[in-house]
Amino acid sequence: MLEFIFIPVIFGIVTLGVYRIVELFVRRRERMLMIEKMGHPGEAPGLLRNAPFPLYQKRSFNSLKASILLIGLGFGLLSGFLISRHWLGTIPETSWMAFHVRETVNIIYGASVLFFGGIGLLLSFFLERKYIQREKNEQGQ
Repeated sequence: MLEFIFIPVIFGIVTLGVYRIVELFVRRRERMLMIEKMGHPGEAPGLLRNAPFPLYQKRSFNSLKASILLIGLGFGLLSGFLISRHWLGTIPETSWMAFHVRETVNIIYGASVLFFGGIGLLLSFFLERKYIQREKNEQGQ
């Protein structure tokens, strides 16, 4: 049934695998060069400022964003289910409107998932901003 997609998928997987292996060796070489440069005492502070160490990076809130987004998507699915269950219970299955109701249920699911997912991302943005502001206030004092 989906035989036409096997060749591009296999090609993509092989290409991605080869890319990752080459990237692994290139990054290893880059790390070795950084270690060699850190051996020189005069160049180390400038090198460490650009290094991807947690002490020198801004905080990342990816896990907060992802968790609140998934919670929002879960609430969206739940609310879509409850709305559709209530709405489908009021219309008989043999009615001529049953098809239109089923199509509208799809729209309800999509809209509620997008709505609650957006609310979750907005909530994570405000939490991040609050946390960053609190951190700046603590550093300023």
